Amino acid sequence: MRRGTGRTRAVVLAGLLVLAMGGCAGQNARPQEVTEPVAAPVEVSGEASAEPVEAPEPSVPASEGMGLAPSPSRSTSPSAKPRPKPSRTAGPRAVPKPPTETRVPPPPPKPAPSGCKPSYRGTQATRAQVKDALTAAADRQYWPVSAPDIRIPLNLMKATAWQESGWQSHIVACDGGIGLMQVMPGTADWMNQRFEQSYDIDDYRDNAYLGGTYLAWLTKYIGDMYFDSDYTLDAELCTSELNSCLLNAVISAYNFGHGAVAQEGEPLAIPNPQYVRNVRALMTECVCLDY
Repeated sequence: MRRGTGRTRAVVLAGLLVLAMGGCAGQNARPQEVTEPVAAPVEVSGEASAEPVEAPEPSVPASEGMGLAPSPSRSTSPSAKPRPKPSRTAGPRAVPKPPTETRVPPPPPKPAPSGCKPSYRGTQATRAQVKDALTAAADRQYWPVSAPDIRIPLNLMKATAWQESGWQSHIVACDGGIGLMQVMPGTADWMNQRFEQSYDIDDYRDNAYLGGTYLAWLTKYIGDMYFDSDYTLDAELCTSELNSCLLNAVISAYNFGHGAVAQEGEPLAIPNPQYVRNVRALMTECVCLDY
């Protein structure tokens, strides 16, 4: 959930400034949008230092900028079997159903003061530890009874964490967003109560679970209202219209909050298109996919 433009040599400054302006886990209705992910940490002897390095600038072709799935630029195995295309073809409902979830997250925080720099606390997890935490979160079944079909794709987990924190597990944004998935403390408290958990926001593994839990909650909330309880988070369902698919809506809501994307009686909205384009591009082009 980082906003602001800049060339490669300015990525660090832009990333830190954006962190100063706001963090994550879904309740961050900030007035500007990030065009670059936060810089990734430097690893030294198995641990990352608090000094960020330049992150690669994702290349987003024009067609992807309209919401289409980015063209795969990464090598694939010749023996890999092609995935079957998802069956759903219809877009979102023009008039949504009433929400099935009546307990909703707290409102977004106020924007952070301009010029504020993020802080760091605790120990930075290694890339291997972060990868394992994100993989475990993607493998988790968040709604085993009422919505067992909901799964959070691993590339979505990795891309969101990279966009949010550059995989820096010990970073604290000026607006209060914490850690790997830049979870807001109020959102963490709400999710722990809603799902009867006791995740520690400062633990990088629990932070990944909190981010995955919030993505899963958004998937159900928006999927029930606009997609007739079809919870497919697949880029192949997206057209040139950003509000055409559940994947884009969930990414948008993680950054701006559910209320900015899904409202009773209103069409599905994408108030932060650049953030969505960033994460969508990172889902296929991020260097973090190889970690």
